[in-house]
Amino acid sequence: MRILARLRARRDTAYDNTYHHKLQGRIWGALEDSPYDDLHDENRPMPFVYSNPFPPEDMREGDERTLLIASPEEELLAYVAADLKDNRELNIGEMPFHVEELTPVAPDVGDPGTSGTIETGTGVLVRIPPWRFEAYGLDIDHDEAEFWRPEHTMEPFRNQLEANLDKKHDLYCPEYLPGPSEVKGDLFDGYELLKTFAIPVEPTTGQTETWVLSKWRFDYTVRDDDHRRHLNLALDVGIGERNSLGFGFVNIQDHDE
Repeated sequence: MRILARLRARRDTAYDNTYHHKLQGRIWGALEDSPYDDLHDENRPMPFVYSNPFPPEDMREGDERTLLIASPEEELLAYVAADLKDNRELNIGEMPFHVEELTPVAPDVGDPGTSGTIETGTGVLVRIPPWRFEAYGLDIDHDEAEFWRPEHTMEPFRNQLEANLDKKHDLYCPEYLPGPSEVKGDLFDGYELLKTFAIPVEPTTGQTETWVLSKWRFDYTVRDDDHRRHLNLALDVGIGERNSLGFGFVNIQDHDE
């Protein structure tokens, strides 16, 4: 489930690529005093992810931008939508917008047998924990989590991605249904790496770090209802880590009918 927000720039503004922490703060502000407020300080995957305000270009007053906010919790999206309707100023750091319109959308990868492509709209964060270095044959000279890079090969990327989605499945899907690692078959048929890049990120107020991210195109063919649920969960909560900062937001690029 998603909210599509049509935004209008309130003045000439340079696009701020370090919008993550500021936009996250606006969404948590919308959830203040809601049943989701207490999640803020918990160390677990959060039940929401969002796109960048796109297209990511400098803007003139009156220009339009679009923002998508996704969650497996319809009630959470209702709180966010109600707040954005009541407080239509959406200031993302130095990018001031007015919320013009809000529309619910419900993307779906399709019935079993459907083939398609999912593409990342924002960078994916995958970190390899130090206790997995030896298992992956990695010669890493530090004991901190290692940002995934192409030279680490695809195995750790696929494994960490699936393990992360397992956690989200445990949190947001009925416990009697199998998670991604409990079924036969891969989450995706194909993994096409589009690029890796590093950006400054403010994970907490006043603390800036450089994170290595990647963008991808994933091919899929829906095997059965379990696989469909796993792929749709990825659409609702994102893939990889720190989705509440806007990383790992994915869109259906195309699929057959």
